[in-house]
Amino acid sequence: MSARRSGRLGVGVIGAGRVGPVLGAALAGAGHALTGISAISAASRERAEVMLPGVPILTIPEIIERSELVLLAVPEDALAALVEGLASTGAWQAGQLVVHTAARYGTAVLAPATAAGVIPLAIHPAMSFTGTSLDLARLAEAWFAVTAPTPVQPIGQALVVEMGGEPVLIAEADRPAYAEAISTVSTFSTAVIEQATRLLAGVGVESPGSVLGPLARSTVEDALSRAQPDSIDLADLPRDGFDELQEDS
Repeated sequence: MSARRSGRLGVGVIGAGRVGPVLGAALAGAGHALTGISAISAASRERAEVMLPGVPILTIPEIIERSELVLLAVPEDALAALVEGLASTGAWQAGQLVVHTAARYGTAVLAPATAAGVIPLAIHPAMSFTGTSLDLARLAEAWFAVTAPTPVQPIGQALVVEMGGEPVLIAEADRPAYAEAISTVSTFSTAVIEQATRLLAGVGVESPGSVLGPLARSTVEDALSRAQPDSIDLADLPRDGFDELQEDS
């Protein structure tokens, strides 16, 4: 446990999608030791090898056994079953930090692990991930929602700062509203940009993304500077493109 006393932890990453390897790399950059990462598909294994060279690809039980901090970077709909399933096999270790990255959930979803004595944390980075090294620079501009029992909140905040982000505390009961806000921004932004890109491409613009980029960034920055709570009704927002995106997702 010398790593715990020195502030450096053995970190295991479960999930090699776009988020897990990036956050793992950020924690490694802060001096933590990566014990392993789980990856199943060929794409996830390649991503893990590129983002975390030299970090062993292990099974989930092996990662939990070797790690002081376990990062659960898995899809929201798979999180509860994973935590409960591991609890049923006795995999969790008392005193272990367990962090999930799902926007919608606080620490209640980690209850089966908490019952085994782990220290629960919910840390969600409010940014869009590419799963590449480009994301490491973006972390410096990102805010992370931190939900944890009061005595544990400083640990979550410290981890966020080490990854380069800014922590914001979100209460357990407020996580669904937080998740809705994140989904609204990402979904509507994607739909609007895709629709505008198609329109420009349709009139022969060769690089519509380059044309729209400065406009989109300046418009968003202006909107954020003028944004006031409760000033926007979602029902008033344009639906063209949004419904189509929802059907494809």
